[in-house]
Amino acid sequence: MSTVNTAPIKWAQRSDSLYITIALPDVKEESINLQNTTLTFKGKSDSKEYALDIEFFKPVDAQGSTYKVLPRSVQMHVMKKKGDDDEEEEFWPRLLKDKALEKNQVKIDWDRYVDEDEEEEGFDTSNLDGGMGMGGMADMMGGMGGMGGMGGMGGMDMDALMKQMGSMGGGMGGAGMGMDGEDDEDSDDSDDDDLPELEES
Repeated sequence: MSTVNTAPIKWAQRSDSLYITIALPDVKEESINLQNTTLTFKGKSDSKEYALDIEFFKPVDAQGSTYKVLPRSVQMHVMKKKGDDDEEEEFWPRLLKDKALEKNQVKIDWDRYVDEDEEEEGFDTSNLDGGMGMGGMADMMGGMGGMGGMGGMGGMDMDALMKQMGSMGGGMGGAGMGMDGEDDEDSDDSDDDDLPELEES
């Protein structure tokens, strides 16, 4: 009987939602069950078996939540449940109901972390949209870009921008050369201006 390892998880939050990452690459045979108060996960990564069984600090909206298995992790965008008496959503002090489990199992996702008073917008969930290819690409770029809240696509845009700048820079360089050349042309022009006078004499 093979040993079942505890799947490592990272999380970040906004006032209305949680972003949970199960940090396992190439997950296969996954079984993910998100309920309003719990999340269970089973899957294989690197031929080892992993499992997770957690109870959230407060209820979530399982219906409105999404997840995607990406090449380097399983990522979940979990919506917090809005209570009838809650006029506005709030930041949780932790992810799990059980404080001791939180210390052992959960890490903060510093790439997506914001302070409550610095919250400006929700998570970049572009890597949860569309096909697997795009999702995986965004996930990779997000990791490489390390741009935190900017998320995956930010990394790609930055790359494209740099390329564009590079080609513009080349063009600018060319223009610069032209400018230098124009000094010579100016002297040529002045020679041309002299030509009619030469013909007259």
